[in-house]
Amino acid sequence: MKRLTTLLENNRAWAEQIRKHDKDFFTKLSNQQNPKYLWIGCSDSRVPANEIVGLMPGEIFVHRNVSNLVYLNDLNCLAVIQYAVEVLKVTDIIVCGHYGCAGVTAAFKKMKLGLIDQWIYGIGDTIERHEEILSHQTEVETLRRLVELNVVEQVRNVCQTNFLQDAWAGNQSVSVHGWVYSVGDGLLRDLDVVVSHAAELHQVYRRALERVHKKTV
Repeated sequence: MKRLTTLLENNRAWAEQIRKHDKDFFTKLSNQQNPKYLWIGCSDSRVPANEIVGLMPGEIFVHRNVSNLVYLNDLNCLAVIQYAVEVLKVTDIIVCGHYGCAGVTAAFKKMKLGLIDQWIYGIGDTIERHEEILSHQTEVETLRRLVELNVVEQVRNVCQTNFLQDAWAGNQSVSVHGWVYSVGDGLLRDLDVVVSHAAELHQVYRRALERVHKKTV
């Protein structure tokens, strides 16, 4: 327990600093949650969602897992998306991957790491689906393109959920975006993958693949 003393002390210092700027911050925060954004990102400790976009607690709803994967049978992720869309009424969903993702690398190199292998199987499917895009490059570039393709695929998966399809059918304003974060410089890259209606999905997906492919030639 003594190993965690520093974390508890950091927490007290952080809370005190927040109260210095706004003495009622935590009172207001405890009475409502009204974020405009849902962040679906990687569990990597180097990618703290609200910090890298300069937002305070309460301003972004967050779901994180290894390699920012969205499976249509993952009740955890689906519950988060449903709550964000139907209850919180978020206006934007951001799927954010990051260069140097260990899960993406493990899938590409077919590493055997145990239970996690069963989680990242979807990245293997992406590799097979986009073999042409990923071929004839250095390993470093291949992994960067794979990170981007993984984000594009997860954006499509989010858009295919019943919650997004129903929201759009009911003219609810909500858009899904694909971003990539670089741990090396702290900057976000917008992949220009934005879907705001069901009818846009196929065209946005196709154009996103074309843009990734252009980076390889």
